[in-house]
Amino acid sequence: MVRTVVAGLDGSPESRAAVEWAAREAKLRDLPLKIVHVREPVPERMAQAPLVGGETMQHWTERIPRESAEGVRLRHPGLEVSTEQPSGRPAEALAEAAQDADLLVLGSRAMGGIGGFMVGSVGLSVVAHAARPVVLVRAGEQAADEHEPDPAGVPSAAAPFRPVVLGLDTKHPDETLLGFAFDAAGRRGTSLTVVHGWNPPPYYAYGMSGDLAEHSSVALREATALTEALRPWRQKYPDVEVTEECRFGSPALHVVNASVAASLVVVGRRVRRSPLGTHIGHVTHAALHHAAAPVAVVAHN
Repeated sequence: MVRTVVAGLDGSPESRAAVEWAAREAKLRDLPLKIVHVREPVPERMAQAPLVGGETMQHWTERIPRESAEGVRLRHPGLEVSTEQPSGRPAEALAEAAQDADLLVLGSRAMGGIGGFMVGSVGLSVVAHAARPVVLVRAGEQAADEHEPDPAGVPSAAAPFRPVVLGLDTKHPDETLLGFAFDAAGRRGTSLTVVHGWNPPPYYAYGMSGDLAEHSSVALREATALTEALRPWRQKYPDVEVTEECRFGSPALHVVNASVAASLVVVGRRVRRSPLGTHIGHVTHAALHHAAAPVAVVAHN
C-alpha cells in the first residue's frame, strides 16, 4: 500500500486552495500527492448537445486535474503528484479514494461577513463517513496564513508555524485523535494548544451559581483529567511544547476562539452507528463552519 495525501478538486477556488494545502502537507509528511477529480455522469441531453457533447465535456473535465497537477509540480519541485478521475457520486468517490490515504483534503468557501463558512453537502457527507482524517480548507487560504508574522510584522511562509489547536474531550481522549494532533505539531516544529471546555453536571447547575468552592473543585477535577490525558503524549513527543487550556463554558466556542491564532485545528468525530444517520458532534460542526484555520476531523471510536 502506497501512503498518499489525497486532495479533492472540482475546479472551484476553494478546492484549488485545498490542493495547495495538500501539497504543502504532503511535503511535510514526505508523501506523494494524489489529486482526485470526480467525473459525474453527464445528463443525456447535455451529452447529445452539439456544443457540449460527451467528447467536449470529457476534454474539459480532463483538463482540470491535469493543469492543476502541472501547476503544483512547478510550485513544489520534487513533490510526486498524480491524478485520478473516478466516476460516480462525489462524496462516495472521494471517501473511497481516501480509504488508504494518510488524509483527505477538501475545500470550503467563505460566506462573507460574520456568517462564517459554508461546508457543502459533499464535504459534510465525506466528513461524516470517511474513516481517514479529513481536512477542510477555506477558499483563499495562503501558506503565510499558517505562520507567525516575520520580525517586521509581514506575513511570511518562512516564519515559524502558528500553534496547532486540539479540541479534546477528556471523557474520550482517543489515541488516534491525540496522535494526529501531536504528530501535526511535531512536523511543523510548533507548539500544541489543547483546549478543553467543560460545563457542570446538571445536578450541580443550580447549587454552583453561588458556591465558588464547588465550582473550584469541579474546575480542578477537569484540569487534572486534562493533564493526565496528555501525560503519556508529552513523554512520547518531548520536543512538542504543550499548552493546556481548561475553560469553563462552551467547548465549541473555546475551540473557535483559539483557532484565530492557529495553523491547524484538530477535532474528533466519534464513529456511531445510528438508524437516524451519522452525526459529527456540535464542537466539530462549529469548527467546520467558524474556525479561522484549516480544520482536521479525525474519526475515532
